[in-house]
Amino acid sequence: MTPTTVPSDPLEPVRAILVELHLTTAARRLPELLARAESAHPAYSELLRDILESEQAARHERKFLRRIRWSKLGPFVSIDDFDFAARPQLSPQVVKELLTGRFVEERRNLICVGRPSTGKTSIAKAIGHAVCRRGFSVHYAQLGDLLQALYASRGDHTYRKAFRRVSAPDLLILDDCGFDTSLGGEAANELFRIVCARHRRRATIVVTNLPFKQWGEFLPSPAQAVAIVDRLIDQATILRFGGEPFRKPREISGAPLEGE
Repeated sequence: MTPTTVPSDPLEPVRAILVELHLTTAARRLPELLARAESAHPAYSELLRDILESEQAARHERKFLRRIRWSKLGPFVSIDDFDFAARPQLSPQVVKELLTGRFVEERRNLICVGRPSTGKTSIAKAIGHAVCRRGFSVHYAQLGDLLQALYASRGDHTYRKAFRRVSAPDLLILDDCGFDTSLGGEAANELFRIVCARHRRRATIVVTNLPFKQWGEFLPSPAQAVAIVDRLIDQATILRFGGEPFRKPREISGAPLEGE
């Protein structure tokens, strides 16, 4: 009679089952969780809950990291690093409310408007990261790059996929709106299509250094500017960034230039 082979590690069969069920984190952390249970003596149901919660937390974190990579938001940004004292008329309470993502659930827009280097992009990205953490899909892009990508996609017949990438996310962040002051007619048409596709269906954050009254300066058609702005501000929250710019030179040498 052939003797039964006893595995050297009694947990190995359990880990193998967990891996087969794609519970990889539970399999990896099983010895740790069992060791903790031996000292704490929890009920069997509590031990099972701890094992499943460890897997659940790991899956949520992996999903979050995938959403962050897809979003193109870049390195993590937090409002904890933002100097609200330099923007005394910008309410921290209003910004913190936006971090909850309620405006995304309500499919409303957020407009960040102000001079360059006043923190608009930092706040927009901080909100984007917070919204990602809450399970919403986010896509960040500079407006000029986005419109160029859409134009190029018509040449290689991937337009529908490219347009879906900007129309489908729960939150679209459009940065540097108004920076390019010479949008052509087709680019302006693309922007109009994006705004129309998302109006009251998905939330959009617009980051711009131009007040909406000046959007007619970079859009070729004043009527089109009115139509785009009208949809963007519909039920939107507007954050105004006033005050001195954050970015300043370290030192200045020489006489002032004319007009400086």
